[in-house]
Amino acid sequence: MARTDLAKIHIAKKDLGLDDPTYRALLQRVAGVRSARDLDPAGCRAVLAELRRAGWTPKPPRRAQARTLASDPQARKIRALWLALYDAGIVRDAREQALAHYAQRMTGVARLEWLDTHQAARVIEALKRWVARTATAPET
Repeated sequence: MARTDLAKIHIAKKDLGLDDPTYRALLQRVAGVRSARDLDPAGCRAVLAELRRAGWTPKPPRRAQARTLASDPQARKIRALWLALYDAGIVRDAREQALAHYAQRMTGVARLEWLDTHQAARVIEALKRWVARTATAPET
């Protein structure tokens, strides 16, 4: 049994508010064991299914939750310029996190959606100058 499955069982126990005797009775009834550590993969699946039937719904991992991107025109322009630099081979990392880090170094603001109009304009102009420099740079 995977450690993540064991963790899910214990999280479900806590979320459902099961006391220890009730939890142990559920394990015995569903899988024939008194401890989740003794579950085989089939027993683990059965216990998780029973916990879901009892009302537990697993939450997605925090990393899996998508962050909403800034969608105002200035943020879209910043992102487009950044991706143009990436396509040209100038920027090595096209991820939103790298762009946010670049903008933070310029403005002190951690996320694009938190930039005010003036700060966003500064980032746009800096990226435009960077694009222009690389477009006129001689090939080596």
